[in-house]
Amino acid sequence: MSLPDRVGGEAHTAGGGATAARPQLVGVHRIDCRSPGDLSGVQALIDAGTLVPADIVAVMGKTEGNGCVNDHTREYASMAWSHLLAPHLGCTPSQAAQRVALVMSGGTEGVLSPHFTVFTRRWLEDGVPLRHNAPRLVIGTAHTRDFAPHEMGRMAQIEATSKAVREAMLQAGIQRVQDVHFVQVKCPLLTSTKVQQALSRDIEPVTRDTYESMGYSRGASALGVALALEEVPASAVSDAAVLRDWSLYSGRASASAGIELDHNVVIVLGEAPGAASPYRIAHTVMRDAVDAASVRTLLRECFAIDPDREDDNDTALSGRLVNLLAKAEASPDGLVRGQRHTMLNDSDINATRHARAVVGGVLASIAGHTALYVSGGAEHQGPAGGGPVAAILHVEDAV
Repeated sequence: MSLPDRVGGEAHTAGGGATAARPQLVGVHRIDCRSPGDLSGVQALIDAGTLVPADIVAVMGKTEGNGCVNDHTREYASMAWSHLLAPHLGCTPSQAAQRVALVMSGGTEGVLSPHFTVFTRRWLEDGVPLRHNAPRLVIGTAHTRDFAPHEMGRMAQIEATSKAVREAMLQAGIQRVQDVHFVQVKCPLLTSTKVQQALSRDIEPVTRDTYESMGYSRGASALGVALALEEVPASAVSDAAVLRDWSLYSGRASASAGIELDHNVVIVLGEAPGAASPYRIAHTVMRDAVDAASVRTLLRECFAIDPDREDDNDTALSGRLVNLLAKAEASPDGLVRGQRHTMLNDSDINATRHARAVVGGVLASIAGHTALYVSGGAEHQGPAGGGPVAAILHVEDAV
């Protein structure tokens, strides 16, 4: 993929008419919640003037549902946010959900704590003096069109997601694919009603199993990210590759499927020179569910923080690490470093729930807190059994 040498102009994006021509000042707030609809912590920040609703461009939430087809905590949280934002934005709740990228991921198994990570963005005037010339955090968002039931998990979803990623990059002012560090996608799933809609038109959906459709939707979305970021050759991507060719994956994609939408919502997080944000972001890939070493190396090499040193863990890390964003998956071969795991054989608790608990515990032991964004189901998101991880760190103020 080639991007223009100079970024500008309008894009069809979730955040409206802002462009990347001016520097971004991005803010990140991690806010605890007592239930999927509890926005009292958010309201407190608004009342204090710390959080300006009109500046909110994206929300990534972890809710305490089961993360499966019938997890309505995601829809509940999205509705709560839409109703909170609507009067501040001067629009209806449904319009608020189009203007702000709302991504709710169900499942807080193990020690994971329900919370929201809120991203704000303000466009500064050109020529604002900065205290640095290093790249800083930027964000771009975009929506795809709605998908017909038979399009989910197939090339239509892959290509639309790839296009949305490129649009979000343009909005963020990211010109090089290597400057993208995390792409969060919220994607739809097939319900029994949608399956019957396809069959009534004599069109076979990618699967008739509603739970399996979550994996297909996540997998196609992740391949769309990989295509946009040039991580896989276009010639290798096809309907037949989804959930079959595990050599194809993105090291920066995170896809979460839900019942509450019919299209993909895309959030691109990366770095760009000239940004005015007091945050940095970097990423790595866990090769399996217990690969803490990769995350420790990321913190040391990218942020000069050693999580194995007690003073760093108590001060620099806990005070500056805003969040870890990660994908979790039970290895499809049934092994972790050569030893058998039973996550795929549990008929009572789905494997994605086991995987979230494992990775959540591993990352919490590094971060020193449990309000971490760990999403299950990593089809084509990192190598089989592993998954991407991004770290957002607060650095000195830039303006």
